[in-house]
Amino acid sequence: MKALIALEDGQIFEGRSFTGPGEVSGEMVFNTSMTGYQEILTDPSYKGQIVAMTYPLIGNYGVNGEDGESDGVHVEAFVMREYEEAYSNWRAKTGLREYLVGHGRLGVDQVDTRALTRHIRLKGAMKAMISTNDLDPASLVEKARSSAGLVGRDLVREVTCRAPYVWKTGRPEALDGDALKAFARRRAQGLRVAVIDCGLKYNQLRLLEALGCECVVFPCTSSGRDLMAVDPDGIFLSNGPGDPAALIDIVKTVRGLIGLRPLFGICLGHQILGLAVGGRTFKLKFGHRGGNQPVKDLETGKIEITSQNHGFSVDDASLPPEMEITHINLNDNTVEGMRHKKLPAFSVQYHPENAPGPHDAQYLFGRFTEMMTDAKTNRHQ
Repeated sequence: MKALIALEDGQIFEGRSFTGPGEVSGEMVFNTSMTGYQEILTDPSYKGQIVAMTYPLIGNYGVNGEDGESDGVHVEAFVMREYEEAYSNWRAKTGLREYLVGHGRLGVDQVDTRALTRHIRLKGAMKAMISTNDLDPASLVEKARSSAGLVGRDLVREVTCRAPYVWKTGRPEALDGDALKAFARRRAQGLRVAVIDCGLKYNQLRLLEALGCECVVFPCTSSGRDLMAVDPDGIFLSNGPGDPAALIDIVKTVRGLIGLRPLFGICLGHQILGLAVGGRTFKLKFGHRGGNQPVKDLETGKIEITSQNHGFSVDDASLPPEMEITHINLNDNTVEGMRHKKLPAFSVQYHPENAPGPHDAQYLFGRFTEMMTDAKTNRHQ
């Protein structure tokens, strides 16, 4: 059925809903990945956003049971040039249409995604409305303008876990009050990582587990005392959605944890660390989203092709002298990585867990485990 996409600046795009009727709002963004749409759909960082894919053909390999990055779909709606109904892949369990319908999400194709992407690149990401019910352009534009944007919104509380859990053999295992206390008393097998869940992706936990880490995941509302009660060897700050400047309580918690244990932040976790040390963040014009973003390691001079998904950035000029910039984005020179010069804390703006995307930056998880091992050895001497 016919669907209209209205942007807050008055621009209208036509398409077809292949998932049935509906109406939804969100910030319209684009992603340049050629594959990995299931990982994109299940990435909690996309909460509050409508994603348009620049690659024209989507759905051809279906959806499987292994590639989800969370237990749900967080994209508000999914936009593409052409949806492929006849999927083919040996791992596929269902089609993209059935997957979106099952999670109550709109899928819209037959959209001129080249024109849509060019418009966002020129004008910037903006609020949007998609509807099959209201096909009056003026009405839909007004709805887009009056919808909630991302600036100033704390979306992390909507996607964080509701109670602590431990990650075991590829799945979360809940910890109630007594179980958490018993877990804290038990000696860790290998390295123990306390994870602040701001909207994390499962592959981060998979990679840490593969490196011998025991991950206990805490809701974003947990205190520093809660995290330190399990005697972790390191603190991990995950990715997540929304405006980092709105996360006052999480920033305060992280500020109190810096220096107590080695700390590693990814994406939103990187921005939170920047705010915790006294820096500022700002909104990018159209953000970085895709699996082909070039980043330069300033220490080695090497170029990494990275997976990214963020609409905000750390202001390099606002960082204190004790923070060193380690990576920059080659497209716009924004900060992609930083570390504390004296304390064991570092972060990257991109996604080294490669879900989806290249594996160039996966070494950072090894760097984190080495940092934790050294700190643990020093504590026990």
